[in-house]
Amino acid sequence: MSNKKVLLVDDDDSIRWVINETLCDLDLNVSQSSSAEEAISLLNKNKYDLVISDVRMPGSSGLDLLNHCQKHYSEMPVIIMTAHSDLDSAVKAYTKGAFEYLPKPFDIDEVSEIVIKALNKRVPNKEKLEVVSKNSFSIIGESPAMQNLYRAIGRLSNSHVSVLIKGESGTGKELVAHALHQHSPRKDKPFIALNMAAIPRDLIESELFGHEKGAFTGANARYLGRFEQADNGTLFLDEIGDMPLETQTRLLRVLSEGAFYRVGAAQPTKVNVRIVAATHQDLLQKVEVGEFREDLYHRLNVIPLNLPSLRERREDVTLLANYFLHQIALELNEPQKELSEDCLLAMQNFAWPGNVRQLENTCRWLSVMANGQYVLKEDLPEEFHENKTPKFNSDWQKQLSNELKNRYADGDKNSFIQVQRDFEQLLIKTALELTSGKKAEAATMLGWGRNTLTRKQNEDN
Repeated sequence: MSNKKVLLVDDDDSIRWVINETLCDLDLNVSQSSSAEEAISLLNKNKYDLVISDVRMPGSSGLDLLNHCQKHYSEMPVIIMTAHSDLDSAVKAYTKGAFEYLPKPFDIDEVSEIVIKALNKRVPNKEKLEVVSKNSFSIIGESPAMQNLYRAIGRLSNSHVSVLIKGESGTGKELVAHALHQHSPRKDKPFIALNMAAIPRDLIESELFGHEKGAFTGANARYLGRFEQADNGTLFLDEIGDMPLETQTRLLRVLSEGAFYRVGAAQPTKVNVRIVAATHQDLLQKVEVGEFREDLYHRLNVIPLNLPSLRERREDVTLLANYFLHQIALELNEPQKELSEDCLLAMQNFAWPGNVRQLENTCRWLSVMANGQYVLKEDLPEEFHENKTPKFNSDWQKQLSNELKNRYADGDKNSFIQVQRDFEQLLIKTALELTSGKKAEAATMLGWGRNTLTRKQNEDN
């Protein structure tokens, strides 16, 4: 890629230096600029294969530069960097035509991968959808897992395809469904939700498809079901795994034909609806045991979104807690509670089986029940003080201890150092497997910095 030219735009000299070193390692020809205005001047004089730009800079913004590039160099990919790692920033970048969205602080390996991908794939000239920045339904988080989610929502912003949201209870599946609708071409049309687990089985079909007057006892008037209510918009089917098989068959027919019969109707009703479904269950397992239709699963699972549990993004606990405390203080018209360091540490280390919903309820409890303005660890609810330390099998520890003693007795004085290295390499290997090879996430899991993880990997080579 030695003939490829990249324009790097950021008012922060240190950021430019780090990225420049990375790009030079890829044998790229790099030009640098500290402002959007200077970058536009360079673009007018030279031909570039890629632009990498920060969003917030003195003068014109990175989005202004992106607009200029889309207008004059529409086939050239643009990567947008931002320290404001939220959903709206990601969606704005994607919907304005960015090739990729890169939140700061970034993983250098990820920068390299994205740059290579951008240079190998020119951007087709396409019509872009303008999205108005609105309330993003309080999707909060800056962790790598949430950045991946923001990117996915951004990429789906021009799409009408079905989405299946998977995640534990309390992770915010309906919030994500709202965000998918809000940042879609259907945003000005209805968003209708129905929880399969909350509707009696004998009423589900009537709720979904509606009924005619006199269709059954108690049907005193025509009722428009959720499909008709959501026409041209989005229908969110929560807990889709609880849908009865007979209803699954009717749903599949609607998805295939775009039409259905109200209960008791003689003529079909046509609808244009985007389906977003959600579940906390393993639908593939339900398919295997015959409790969920395989063809419906594949029809819904066009784009799967996996929501992380709060345990998998502990670094977001402080951000979420402060957000909830602020919102609750506004509701109560009282000063916002402040969390002490030991209180925050206890909250970060808590298992959160109820995920974000449980965290919100805990913040609500603290806002009402904690004495004073400053919340201590002792003020936390009872479940934080119960002894729930897991009882690990200690056999491996005894075996390791005996092995070290035997080696030492045999005169092997270096065994401690070697075993420590072997143990660290095992930890690194396991963490990388659990994070699908993402070094930044693996380092966080191990309590190290990313550079520490890389150094320890290299020590074994």
